[in-house]
Amino acid sequence: MTQDRSAPGVRPALVFLHGIGGGAAGFSEQVVHFEQAGWHTIAWRQPGYGGTAPLAPYTLAAIASRLLDELHTLGIGRFVPIGHSLGAMIALEAYALAPSRIAAMVLAQSTPAFGSGDGNRQREFIAQRTGLLDHGATMAEVAARLVPTLMAPGAGAAVIGRAAGLMAQIPEAVYRSALAALVQFERRALLPSIAVPVLCLAAEHDRTAPPGVMQRMAEHIPGARYECLAGLGHLAPIEDPSAFTAAVDTFVSRLPAGTAPARDRSSR
Repeated sequence: MTQDRSAPGVRPALVFLHGIGGGAAGFSEQVVHFEQAGWHTIAWRQPGYGGTAPLAPYTLAAIASRLLDELHTLGIGRFVPIGHSLGAMIALEAYALAPSRIAAMVLAQSTPAFGSGDGNRQREFIAQRTGLLDHGATMAEVAARLVPTLMAPGAGAAVIGRAAGLMAQIPEAVYRSALAALVQFERRALLPSIAVPVLCLAAEHDRTAPPGVMQRMAEHIPGARYECLAGLGHLAPIEDPSAFTAAVDTFVSRLPAGTAPARDRSSR
């Protein structure tokens, strides 16, 4: 039998969840930092990313279910999801499925809802993200065009290149599926029922998930903490890994060792 490495009274595992255009490697600095500090740390690859098995249907609930199952296989019971962008949505879905597994959450640069999946805003968003692909561009060409627009003004070439390199590796079909899942996301009603510590982490120049959106999300989660990273854009974990890590470190370091789990709604 696999030992639960995150049982009550023991530090829960930290599980980093990347966004649509990212990958587990985007959290390499964070993994090193928290492993050295004694945390059990995982940068999880979403289905279809980094050579992992794809998923059908590709929904956020199905992705969260796979996350919970894979962590269970690794002997991880309770954990702290640290989700960036789409990763934060997956964290919320995981809480909805199995709240007793979640010790706390970091919801970074995201939103609790995207609204109706067939609305004008949703169609425009997908068209903006896939237009070049529809005209024969490669993922590398899309990344080169899109990534600079997601970062804060003045982002350096090396930082842009690293983020674009991650995005270029995503299979086009997976990228399209992730976008389709994103625009169906709606978890606003869940927020008032969240009963674990939460950090809502925004970035000053984030136009994809503006600080005002993150602050309003924090206001709907009982006891949630809101913080905004100065001078950064939507890709804060890569733009300034040290600033992102410091914010997460401050939050998780203050978590009580015996944080009581919420009542579970599933058998996981």
